[in-house]
Amino acid sequence: MKIYPIETGNFKLDGGAMFGVVPKTLWQRTNPADANNLIDIGARSLLVEEGDRLILVDTGLGNKQSDKFFSHYHRWGEHSLEGSLRKWGFHKKDITDVFMTHLHFDHCGGSIQWNKDRTGYEPAFKNAVFWSNEAHWKWATSPNPREKASFLKENLLPMEDSGQLKFVQRAQDSFLETTELGFSIRFVDGHTEKQMLPQIRYKDKTIVFMADLIPTVGHIPLVYVIGYDTRPLLTMEEKAKFLNEAVEKNYYLFFEHDAHHELCTLKNTEKGVRLDQTFTFDEIFNA
Repeated sequence: MKIYPIETGNFKLDGGAMFGVVPKTLWQRTNPADANNLIDIGARSLLVEEGDRLILVDTGLGNKQSDKFFSHYHRWGEHSLEGSLRKWGFHKKDITDVFMTHLHFDHCGGSIQWNKDRTGYEPAFKNAVFWSNEAHWKWATSPNPREKASFLKENLLPMEDSGQLKFVQRAQDSFLETTELGFSIRFVDGHTEKQMLPQIRYKDKTIVFMADLIPTVGHIPLVYVIGYDTRPLLTMEEKAKFLNEAVEKNYYLFFEHDAHHELCTLKNTEKGVRLDQTFTFDEIFNA
């Protein structure tokens, strides 16, 4: 197995929305805001090369939305999904599987693109299976009012129409060991229904792709829960269980939304579980 971090592009979000009820005087210590109260957000994916399969975890915002749409998210930097794949010697046509943690537009927008004539949409990964799970797919395609703006039909319906969509079969508990994809899956429900977090054993270490359970290092403290969560109290329960396990088993947390930190470890303190050390992917796995 080989793993590669994939930078799909950075953007900005309102700091208050990203930290919910936590006061700005606290969260701005780790996630400083600009004059418009916006903080830096990453859209970092993970590429897993396992045998003859090339599995991409999440695909970022994509580029098919209107200028007006993107004006709300203030994209910045030079990263792109195509450029990051090219850095490692790959092309979108090489991807065999696209695993989507959940179907909010900033996690799956890059899965679908305009067709050649810009008359409709098509899969951006023509040779890939798109992985979701049935419960989350139903949740996303019949969205509640709170999440409706995050589940865009142009991201979802073309996957189904293509015939490339496939569902992970969830076990009864919140942890699924799957040999088909080469990694295990944690299911969490606080942010959205049946979000899936890949857990990968790699070079004698365990990497957990955090998606929106813990978006940045600033969100490690238990009560630092994002305002977008549909069930914040459940998120806290899920975080508490995960944080204690992560300390005990020395997990490496891989951040999708932290524009400035790729990985970290955790430690116990008098105030609870906190950040221990941050790392780049190369420092740990390619040294």
